[in-house]
Amino acid sequence: MTTNIGISDINRQAVADELSKILADEFVLYTKTKNAHWNVEGIDFYDKHKFFEMQFEQLDDIVDSIAERIRSLGHHAPATLKIFLDLTRFSESGNDKKDSRSFAAHLLLDHEQIIRVLREKIGRFTEDFNDLGTSDFITGLMRDHEKMAWFLRTQI
Repeated sequence: MTTNIGISDINRQAVADELSKILADEFVLYTKTKNAHWNVEGIDFYDKHKFFEMQFEQLDDIVDSIAERIRSLGHHAPATLKIFLDLTRFSESGNDKKDSRSFAAHLLLDHEQIIRVLREKIGRFTEDFNDLGTSDFITGLMRDHEKMAWFLRTQI
């Protein structure tokens, strides 16, 4: 059955493509946060282990919501590591140190990059693609990342 929600097929495809890139970024950030959770070392291990767990659980919800948004537009979400690595703006590497401050600093940079990307896309989804729903959706994602970034800043 075709999707008829008041957005042209071309625009729905363009939005799905942009969301797929954001999904890839989020999945790589999720993986990097899981790495911090698993591998953090130091006297503050338990506290930071729990802190990074809270963050990766939030990112898991974000990843799922983006994939569902893509599906609601009538498209399939990318779902392989290869595709994510092809689409992401991030590098898998980044942190050789295993202390909580190093992990937090590296993750903060990625959150801030996602925030900038989302902020730039808000108007584009509305103005270029006539998709106020996705614009509103990524505004919420941006707020979530701003809060997560704030929490990371307190750890550095």
